[in-house]
Amino acid sequence: QLQLVESGGGLVQPGGSLRLSCLASGFTLDYYVIGWFRQAPGKEREAVSCIRPSGGSTNYADSVKGRFTVSKSNAKNTVYLQMNSLKPEDTAVYYCAADRRYCSPYAPRYDYWGQGTQVTVSS
Repeated sequence: QLQLVESGGGLVQPGGSLRLSCLASGFTLDYYVIGWFRQAPGKEREAVSCIRPSGGSTNYADSVKGRFTVSKSNAKNTVYLQMNSLKPEDTAVYYCAADRRYCSPYAPRYDYWGQGTQVTVSS
């Protein structure tokens, strides 16, 4: 059974950092792309970034470029989203999702989703 579990969310002050983790079980990251998405209250789900089996990555949201970095550990079957210089507008539930095809900012393309982790940026 394929499963994704996010962790690492929480409350952080503006300018602070968090590292989110996405642990995959039931499959290996060698064959799946992992996308990070976020959804703020009252807004549509937004693609943040994506990492390929090769380790190559794409940032989709212009607002996070230069601040967020996606990486992975094949040994731990885990993908990370390092978030620096956080802003109140980064507040959202963050999700990771898996797909066997290719990175895409289109959420319905992804077959498997985690339950999400809340990130709140506030003073």
